[in-house]
Amino acid sequence: MLGPTVNALVIIIASLAGCFLIRGIPSRFEETLKKAIGLSIIFVGLSGALENESILLLIFSLVAGALIGELINLDGLLNRLGQWAERKLGMGSGASGPASSFSRGFVSASILFCSGSMAIVGSIQSGLAGNHEILFAKSILDGVISVVFAASMGIGVAFSAVPVFVYQAGIALGAMAVRDLLTPDMIREMSAVGSLLVAAIGFNFLELKEIRVANLIPAMFVPLVYYLVVHALGA
Repeated sequence: MLGPTVNALVIIIASLAGCFLIRGIPSRFEETLKKAIGLSIIFVGLSGALENESILLLIFSLVAGALIGELINLDGLLNRLGQWAERKLGMGSGASGPASSFSRGFVSASILFCSGSMAIVGSIQSGLAGNHEILFAKSILDGVISVVFAASMGIGVAFSAVPVFVYQAGIALGAMAVRDLLTPDMIREMSAVGSLLVAAIGFNFLELKEIRVANLIPAMFVPLVYYLVVHALGA
């Protein structure tokens, strides 16, 4: 639970700083910070991916995961979920006043912080292997975004820490529940694939070429299926 807790606390602290200490951040600072964080995320992702001990399984996982993800279009599902949440909370309805500002800040930050692949992959690795590095990196990213959002949309951004914590903690606890059923090889290879997806998120922040990372999430579970099949055939 350390990773989800740190992420939520950073969002709260950064949002308060944005609301009361920082106003009108120049866009050039925001752009440079975004690129710096993108490079850091790439480094974290590649470092974890290098723990892989079966390059063929890694490649197969990415290819199979990409096919499955594109078939069910996880990226599109996440986008539609975000749009549904925006409609339900009246965003873009033309309402004005403190309540409208609070709602925009809360919903925008919640959707952004929860819908990304980094939240899913980081929480799974946190629960499976007790590795919180991805969620720590995400905390830095979310902190910078929280400062910018809160400076323009207000205190509602800080309250997004609640759904972020509940969402990530739920995934981490679910991963912990099945951890004893997994072998060290399964956990290592799943974590390696997940780390490579995190590196892809970093490349997206550099805006070189958009990668639909959400559609690659099924790749994380291919090593699990592979080892289960190998075990069953060996038995």
